[in-house]
Amino acid sequence: MDLDHALERVVVIRARRETVFRYFTDSARFAAWWGAGSSVDPRPGGAVRIRYPNAVEALGEVVELKAPERFVFTYGYSDPTKGVPPGGSRVTITLEAVAEGTKLRLVHDQADAKARDAHKPGWAYQLAVFANVVAGEEHAGVAAKADAWFKAWAERDPVKRRALLEESAGADIEFRDAYGCVAGLEDLDRHIFQVQMFMPGLTLHRDGEPRQCQGTALVEWVMRSPDGAERGRGTNVVDLAPDGRLARVVGLPARTEGRQVQ
Repeated sequence: MDLDHALERVVVIRARRETVFRYFTDSARFAAWWGAGSSVDPRPGGAVRIRYPNAVEALGEVVELKAPERFVFTYGYSDPTKGVPPGGSRVTITLEAVAEGTKLRLVHDQADAKARDAHKPGWAYQLAVFANVVAGEEHAGVAAKADAWFKAWAERDPVKRRALLEESAGADIEFRDAYGCVAGLEDLDRHIFQVQMFMPGLTLHRDGEPRQCQGTALVEWVMRSPDGAERGRGTNVVDLAPDGRLARVVGLPARTEGRQVQ
């Protein structure tokens, strides 16, 4: 079989490489990516079955599986009118650990240029879906991380505050809002101490469930005074590190009738 026409696409997924690779060895995760009824037998020669939500079915078999860096399988359609028969093309996925998470490189080798070009929009879509599904699993604990983050801003004990920051944020954390532009845990810790001096007794609390896509989350918050009165609202835009902790946070105050709530 001559497969001289290659489609290549690269995406970065905000998740650890080990998490990404599980989707090639676990049929439940494989189906969460492709669609209900999809499955993979994770061994050379094992069957690969993809059932798209529109009932189109693709079939193939595993050619190579090397944890946690390489997955190769053949690919074709059960419907002969689709042009690529079962096993009629080859998909190679390689995974590289990078600072942002995992760089995924996909190469789809086809027998002719027409079939290659027909698959370009499909892979652009499917890899976006894949990146979001994997990030959703990796960052399922974003609410707990946000709670620890907000609790740190009210914690007066330096040892407990530092423990909360290390639980919720990476060592290279970046934070920006109207009053802060800091980088690293040491700088952030000092900034929080200064905030506590100028705004004593105020506390931040998560308001509702975070919304997360591709490893970026929106976390709504409310600020309260010691008597429980609301003093302000806003949103944190959070980029998540591969291990689930906060990597970058931008705090945005809410606007009411065209004016910022402070």
